[in-house]
Amino acid sequence: MDYFLRKLTIPFFVFITGACVLIIEIVAIRILAPYFGNTIFTVSGVITVVLLALSLGYYSGGKLADKYPKEKIFYGIIALSGATVIVLHLFSLFFLPSLGYKLSLISGPIISSILLFFTQSFLLGTLSPFAVKLQKMRLENLGVGSASGQIFFWSTLGSILGSLSAGFFLIPNFGIDKIILGVGALLILLGLFGNLSLKFPHKLFVILFLLFTSFFFINSLNLNPVGAIFVKDSLYQRIIIYEGMHNDKPARFLQQDRNSSAAEIIESGELAYEYTKYYALYQIFNKDIKQALAIGAGAYSVPKALLGDSPEVLVDVVEIDPLLFELGKKYFNVPDDKRLNNFVEDGRRFLHDSEKKYDFIFSDAYSSFFSTPEHLTTKEFFELSYDRLTDNGVFIANVVGSLEKKPKSFVFSEIKTFKSVFKNSYFFAVESPETSSSQNIIFVGYKGNKAIDFNSLEIKNNKNYIISSLYEKLIDINGINFDNYPILTDNFAPVDYLISKEFTNLY
Repeated sequence: MDYFLRKLTIPFFVFITGACVLIIEIVAIRILAPYFGNTIFTVSGVITVVLLALSLGYYSGGKLADKYPKEKIFYGIIALSGATVIVLHLFSLFFLPSLGYKLSLISGPIISSILLFFTQSFLLGTLSPFAVKLQKMRLENLGVGSASGQIFFWSTLGSILGSLSAGFFLIPNFGIDKIILGVGALLILLGLFGNLSLKFPHKLFVILFLLFTSFFFINSLNLNPVGAIFVKDSLYQRIIIYEGMHNDKPARFLQQDRNSSAAEIIESGELAYEYTKYYALYQIFNKDIKQALAIGAGAYSVPKALLGDSPEVLVDVVEIDPLLFELGKKYFNVPDDKRLNNFVEDGRRFLHDSEKKYDFIFSDAYSSFFSTPEHLTTKEFFELSYDRLTDNGVFIANVVGSLEKKPKSFVFSEIKTFKSVFKNSYFFAVESPETSSSQNIIFVGYKGNKAIDFNSLEIKNNKNYIISSLYEKLIDINGINFDNYPILTDNFAPVDYLISKEFTNLY
């Protein structure tokens, strides 16, 4: 029994700490996403900082192990890393909301990662070479190569477990804050376990007691923002539902990560955000739609409005986040209507796999700078959407960006891409075509030859003020030189890079 414990104790600790490293790394991306988006800059920044910290930790741990090859130091580092996890996460809760919004999309993830995730990753990195040294000392007949192989095998296996558990179990069930606090508590308890001067059975009893006590305590914490009526980390984002005022009327809001994506007036149920009301533009081209598709649901604002427009319309909704449909029914009055079909799937994959034709497609899956799926911005996506429209079908998309004529512009590249597919297309600035600040831009593509005069009396006299004021919102693209703006394709779509230019002067 003693030999068995001597052989497996160190690998076990390395296995658990290896899992903790990957859990922290994956959760770190979700922590920063509300401030910098789930972009290539966020992912690359977190991975870069964690790898840098681990590499320095490996080097320092090897030096430390040769100089002080003591198990108490090994277990003490584990406990210290856990304390660091908790302290730095508490720091993020208090300071990241203000600091994050002041940093750019490019440099912000790296700076934040250094402040929040470097120290614990460095400490955890020191453990592997330390463990090799201790394992070789415990088992004198074990070669250095075999000891190294054992330690890195168990460490990597733990990392695999951590990666899988973070994405498939922890984040969907516990939320970011509780996961980080739980990891910190687990590491502290592991460190204490190793240094307790008790026999193994007594050690195990004490640690299990403290572990279960910590779990119930952390799970009972209420870390929700003030005023929120629902908060949960889903598979894709942090979802917050809260109530407040909109244009002096009580409203309910849906926030997805940093983006307040949808809202409705509580008393009347009407659409609150102006850009969502532009769905009605389909009526100019084809009033009698029978089949409609919404890509990206949010609070299901547009699907509900379409159901109310006509008793004959059938609405398919493709929303990749499985939580939103149930939340829509509970908090945003989404009806239990047989004409509404919900699909939990990626919008582009759905279009590819379906042969169904639609009179109207509304795409609102990229409703902010911080949530722009690249594969829904390319020429290939628009070609697929065009192919799934009936004759005289209409495609409307909500895009967020600036009309400032910069050398690099996401909006102008997207307009050029869209026009390469929808020859009969129109673009509207929800605020004003004259402003250079970021705003909602409505893309309208018509699979037909009918040209629309938005200065006509028929348009200006429309009872819907959104339609009657379109002539003021129409973007004149004839005066724009598109030569310097690339068409976005599946092979070349630097969306995150182009969007970052909305916030920086790096071009």
